[in-house]
Amino acid sequence: MNPSDEDRLTVISADCHAGADLLDYRPYLERRYHEDFDAWAAAYVNPYADLLADSADRNWDSDLRLAELAADGIVAEVVFPNTVPPFFPSGSLSAPTPTAEEFDRRWAGLRAHNRWLADFCAAAPGRRAGVCQILLNDVGEAVKEIRWAAGAGLKGGVLLPGTPPGSGLPELYSPVYDPIWAVCAELGVPVNHHAGSASPPLGDEPAARAVFMVETTWFSHRALWHLVFGGAFRRHPELKLVLTEQGSGWIPGVLDMLDYYHGRLVAAAAKAATAKAATAEAKFGAGLAAGMGGAPSEVWRDNCFVGASFMRPHEVPLRDRIGVDKIMWGSDYPHDEGTHPHSRQALRFAYAGVPRDELTAMLGGNAARVYGFDLGFLDPIAAKAGPTVAELAEPLLEPPADATSPVFARGASVRVW
Repeated sequence: MNPSDEDRLTVISADCHAGADLLDYRPYLERRYHEDFDAWAAAYVNPYADLLADSADRNWDSDLRLAELAADGIVAEVVFPNTVPPFFPSGSLSAPTPTAEEFDRRWAGLRAHNRWLADFCAAAPGRRAGVCQILLNDVGEAVKEIRWAAGAGLKGGVLLPGTPPGSGLPELYSPVYDPIWAVCAELGVPVNHHAGSASPPLGDEPAARAVFMVETTWFSHRALWHLVFGGAFRRHPELKLVLTEQGSGWIPGVLDMLDYYHGRLVAAAAKAATAKAATAEAKFGAGLAAGMGGAPSEVWRDNCFVGASFMRPHEVPLRDRIGVDKIMWGSDYPHDEGTHPHSRQALRFAYAGVPRDELTAMLGGNAARVYGFDLGFLDPIAAKAGPTVAELAEPLLEPPADATSPVFARGASVRVW
């Protein structure tokens, strides 16, 4: 065996979730909301079984979390929200857009979470990149919160909410959001868009739940083509977009499709501008080239990344078309669909046979670059906790009997979107 096979890889999960226990948010709320919070919390019934289980403390117990992640081979994490913030009907990722009457209290609740998260990340220096939450109802307030978060050490950037049909919010291609893209580009923090935050309410019938599973990633992917065609990256070339827990196998096909429409519409508009064979399609491409700049695949190459939570075996052969330098693996800890406590086996299942330099990039190097982790600090920790090169080179023939992550599901195929 080559001695380098015993070297350990530095694994950073680009998709983990955390949050405070409900009452522990109170000290982080502005005092003027305390009385309202006490009344709201006393009446609130948490709908999530995992947040009522004995294992719920994985969301907020810093030492437990560090130990479980290290045992799973992971030395650092990007931290998305999970628990219910003050005044929310559900977890913030899936909560509907607040009405004008709800906005002030919901905004106070998210700001309390951000302040709790800053302390949670400070409890494990260099090991966590916390993602700041905003609402799109008030762009000015969002920009102020992004500046606060960067100053408070939340290196995970910003969680971009969706604008699902019926939300009443302008679409993401609207120039009204330009101050958000501008401040993120200025500060060098990524804009993250996580699955589940852009779907419209569908109800709770069996068919509705199935339709949600089919459609939820598509609604999340919309952020990509909205920002691309809206010209956000042309106006702010330093802007970074990360699409997390939305799969990755859809990316090559969707980029081909977006390039096709871009080329077709721009060409039609150009012909119309020179009075040569104008077509009905020309109006759909009018101003597009000037507004957005290069082709969508070029924007992807220059500005975009994928938080490829529990990347699956059928997606790995597409890594060159996605971009090995674009992929950031995630464990989705502590969710049931995540890979914990079988992340080492999940990595073997998906990545056996992948060259070491590509593993180094997808499992940690890319996340370090996007989120500002210090590999000089993390590598010595990984030298004790990380999986070895030889370990990940060995194919996993049989998934763990108690594994619940879809990474181990047989018969999966590349999604249409």
